Amino acid sequence: MTAQQAGPAVASAVSTAIDAAATERAGALIGYLPVGFPDLQTSIDAAIALAQNGVDVLELGVPYSDPVMDGAVIQAATMTALAGGFRLRDVFTAVSAIRAAVDVPVLVMTYWNPVTQYGVERFASDLAAAGGAGLITPDITPDAAAEWLDVSDRLGLDRVFLAAPTSSDERLSLVTEHSKGFVYTVSTMGITGARQDLDAAAKTLVGRLRAAGAEHACVGIGISTAEQVRSVLEYADGAIVGSVFVKALADGGVPAVTEVVRSLAAGTSR
Repeated sequence: MTAQQAGPAVASAVSTAIDAAATERAGALIGYLPVGFPDLQTSIDAAIALAQNGVDVLELGVPYSDPVMDGAVIQAATMTALAGGFRLRDVFTAVSAIRAAVDVPVLVMTYWNPVTQYGVERFASDLAAAGGAGLITPDITPDAAAEWLDVSDRLGLDRVFLAAPTSSDERLSLVTEHSKGFVYTVSTMGITGARQDLDAAAKTLVGRLRAAGAEHACVGIGISTAEQVRSVLEYADGAIVGSVFVKALADGGVPAVTEVVRSLAAGTSR
């Protein structure tokens, strides 16, 4: 059977990892790092360090020239990656190398334009061949993603759409229906980055998603401490952490990332 041929439904590796984390601990820790920062090999090593020290699902960011959703820390890192010669094919190299080293599902977070430029079918096929679990797509909604819905179903890839506190009930139902793996629950309106207080709207939003039938809802944007991880896992299935890992990598390399992820993983204990 070729990658393009339809086959039996494939169980979500991300859902399985989140369920395992809920059984073993208080919930899942999902860790983000951009591919190619500060260089390709170091980004691979840092992602492996996350997986080896408490992260249940990896989220690899695709550097993009117009990262409208990203905060200053991630923007600076992605600009460094682009200046260093990042190419989209590096994503598949990174996913393959990480999956060869650790048995943790790897999602790729990308704005939609690079995927369409590469070719949706080709991108999905190359991601599946590299061992990737699926995509997080912050700037495309299910009603505008017909080709991605089709190809991800055929290739057994997860697709993670975003939900925000301002989303209507109709929008939440649409996102819930078409997400596979989890729904990415944006805790605050605005760009990513550590904040002292998580928006209380996140808890309300998770409740609305559960009412809409979401199997898993994970909260991201603003989480930077073990205490915040613990707080989020009281009502959500996973805590998504990004900027604090990127800052650690920028300031102290892979050893600093290892230290920070161990600290944050303590927040997943019961």
